[in-house]
Amino acid sequence: MGASPTAADADGLASPSTPPQGPPLLVFDGDCGFCTSSAMLGRRFLPAEVGVEPWQRLDLDDLGLTVEQVQQAAYFVDADGAVFGGHAAIGRAMEFMNRPLAAIGWLIRRPPVSFVARPVYRIVANNRHRLPGSTDACKL
Repeated sequence: MGASPTAADADGLASPSTPPQGPPLLVFDGDCGFCTSSAMLGRRFLPAEVGVEPWQRLDLDDLGLTVEQVQQAAYFVDADGAVFGGHAAIGRAMEFMNRPLAAIGWLIRRPPVSFVARPVYRIVANNRHRLPGSTDACKL
């Protein structure tokens, strides 16, 4: 859980004090080639009403996020303002996809799968500069 009601950490969920108005949104690091490639792959499976945007194009304050947070993990902001970070963000985004991806996304956010998904996400995020499509900006 985030440290304040307006912050979501990379492993949890929090709600901003003023929920954003608009469609659900997947937020990623647009400076990272690996993150951009992954987000564009996800875009292919998400319905049109789910936004996929690099954090650099967004007003993070409106989403209840900070630059530090979005440089460390992907985030998903639901239409009701709920904010998911890290593995939970990927899982929540996948819940909007068709089956079986939606079911996999649901499992990613729940124990016992989440107990594995959280550290796997951290390992990938911490090593994204070593993955295909990465750039120097991918280093955390």
